[in-house]
Amino acid sequence: MRKSLRWLLSLSVLIGTVGSTGVATAAEPESGSTAVADSPSADAQTTDIKDRILAIPGMSLIEEKPYAGYRFFVLEYEQPVDHRRPWAGTFKQRISVLHKDTDRPTVFRTSGYGLSTTPSRSEPTRIVDGNQVSMEYRFFTPSRPQPADWSKLDIWQAASDQHRIFTALKRVYGKKWLSTGASKGGMTATYYERFYPRDMDGVVAYVAPNDVVDKEDSAYDRFFENVGTKECRDRLNAMQREALVRREPLQKKFENWAKTEGYTFNTLGSVDKAYEAVVLDFVWGFWQYYGEDVCDQVPAAATASDDTVYETIDAYAGWSAYTDQGLEYYTPYYYQAATELGSPSIRQPHLDGLSRYGYQPARAFVPQEIPMRFKPWVMRDVDDWVRKNADRMMFVYGANDPWGAEPFRLGKGARDSYVYYAPGANHGANVAGLVEAEKAKATARILAWAGVDAPAVRAAEPLARFDARLDRPVDEEATREHGVRP
Repeated sequence: MRKSLRWLLSLSVLIGTVGSTGVATAAEPESGSTAVADSPSADAQTTDIKDRILAIPGMSLIEEKPYAGYRFFVLEYEQPVDHRRPWAGTFKQRISVLHKDTDRPTVFRTSGYGLSTTPSRSEPTRIVDGNQVSMEYRFFTPSRPQPADWSKLDIWQAASDQHRIFTALKRVYGKKWLSTGASKGGMTATYYERFYPRDMDGVVAYVAPNDVVDKEDSAYDRFFENVGTKECRDRLNAMQREALVRREPLQKKFENWAKTEGYTFNTLGSVDKAYEAVVLDFVWGFWQYYGEDVCDQVPAAATASDDTVYETIDAYAGWSAYTDQGLEYYTPYYYQAATELGSPSIRQPHLDGLSRYGYQPARAFVPQEIPMRFKPWVMRDVDDWVRKNADRMMFVYGANDPWGAEPFRLGKGARDSYVYYAPGANHGANVAGLVEAEKAKATARILAWAGVDAPAVRAAEPLARFDARLDRPVDEEATREHGVRP
């Protein structure tokens, strides 16, 4: 069966590379093969890069945006809804290309969510001074098949989207390729490597959680018992507790605000559940995106007015997060959390006697008409594969990020692979935030994987200068939004 599926996928890729003459070209060899020439042909050298990209069957241009030193294209690429049955319907998937030069390496960035149409550059792209391809994850609008068959939203289908994009663009960008992403994007890069380990020349996954056993979340409890100082933890816990002690007046305020703004609560089922879900996110949200250095900005709960408590919870957890309108965009994530990825649950003993629901399962945040079934073997398979087979993979975590409590780990079978923790960092952890020796080694490995010249590898410095408009923090890549989501 596995051989027949591989054959079928190869056939779908072959069909996708049929040119305008109707003659199929050979399917692209895997990364690492010498069959793909590193230098373009004479014809390719004289063809505008936009024309070369748009010559790929199934590729169409949405818009081109100018940016000094680059060409930036927002594109659509036709994908099979089901890569196992490529003849059974297609959908348009958005991607973007930040073009530097075909003689430079290329970084394949995934967010695991939607696609930003504003030019930006991931940290590995800056380090190698390369091109960047970014992909919108399937089922995030507008990259959603119509009608939506939610059973076709899984990590293998998404990895196959990415493989097919790589196969198409490798003919244009023939140098080394790296994959990267932050948070769910880092998870996506890891899953891609698990299913297509010969595509990329290296993987840099930032703040990627690894929920191997969904019901075993004690690592998160230990994290919240020890993160930061006791004084900071007590201050946050007191504010969170106060929001439930004052539930009646604050929930009324929340309900009135929702009515004024036109927010509804059909998915979760009640204002009461939505109110508590936001309050329970408060401490997690603080550590995910902030940290000890701003803990003193959280007001003392005992003397805070109702308005102050309400506004503080909003600042770190966001009252709109669990409205129907706040949940709608993230339905694909919650679907995956409830079917494959798993989701965290923490005890929060300081809320005993006040919490009515506890951490609600991901299923609660998906419309009931969407069927789903949890597959516990999926994350176990990925975890086992990484431990035994990781090759040129790098995982970067923040020491003070809740999502790093359940990380990817490397076993004896791993080769040229690393797990780093940036001290004091939150969900925005990156290579630049590592201690100096680890930063130098990580940078050098990224450069080496990208095939840059040896002197640059030894220097272990990013090849491109920092650009404040292009080089956004990792936590912005990692969907700096309210709600407990990677």
